[in-house]
Amino acid sequence: MGAGRTRMPPRSTPTARQRRLGSELRKMRLAAGLTTESTAKLLGVPRTNLPNMESGRSGISPDRVRVLAGHYGCTDMRWVDALAAMASERGKGWWESYRDELPELALDLAEYEHHATGHRSFEVVHIPGLLQTEDHIRAMFSYAYPTRKSSEIENLVSFRMGRRTVIEREVPVEFDTIVHEAALRIKVGSRKTTRAQLRHILAMTERSNVTVRVIPFDTEGFAGAGSAMLYLAAAVPQLDTVQFDTAHGSIILDDDAQLRRYQDRLTKIARSALAPRESLDMIHRIAEET
Repeated sequence: MGAGRTRMPPRSTPTARQRRLGSELRKMRLAAGLTTESTAKLLGVPRTNLPNMESGRSGISPDRVRVLAGHYGCTDMRWVDALAAMASERGKGWWESYRDELPELALDLAEYEHHATGHRSFEVVHIPGLLQTEDHIRAMFSYAYPTRKSSEIENLVSFRMGRRTVIEREVPVEFDTIVHEAALRIKVGSRKTTRAQLRHILAMTERSNVTVRVIPFDTEGFAGAGSAMLYLAAAVPQLDTVQFDTAHGSIILDDDAQLRRYQDRLTKIARSALAPRESLDMIHRIAEET
């Protein structure tokens, strides 16, 4: 069978990246004004196969991605290459070992973080997750989930530490975060834990890929800017993702209009933050006071 006719078994639980690949191909098809019937005929598959491909339930090869892109008249080859790269991903990431123990959205976030080319975030009352120390994480989850068994808490700690590897690996991701002074002054765990956490942030900024900026309490013209957020850049802007937490859990968005909204919001927030050097001086002073 040719590349365009390769059959892959359906998935019962596609990952976030697999669903995203399918939704991007659907977006491309709709932009071309083509139906599932005509596309299925091109591929030589039943019409019902297209919904499975576009929902991530059926796998798709890189060659087939390129065939579809050509059929759809897509000329943005960087987008096509990025989608073909997504289709070529094989194997399971480290987060898959937690699939039966943690919510799917937590695994989705770890997967997106792993593949992102850049992380931009804003935190109001929490230390950025990827900069948290093990003791800080343990104290935070023990307080948030007082009725959970210690083994469950340790599982959460282990998962958070696993996420942290993206900024520490051999080819690390660019990590640029803005933190409000409130997050630096809130004591999580003991004073010793809090002081160690602040010093860890200072140590991490010695890495060329990590930038931390602070918004002081006395900043003029800063209206709070709402809740925390994480913006994950991809190989092409069309595949960027934004994530934020709510009282009802984590939310992951990728609509073009939503991405532009959060890009603008981060740009506005950044204008209120201190420069990196001034920010580190403030963190150092707070650590000394703790």
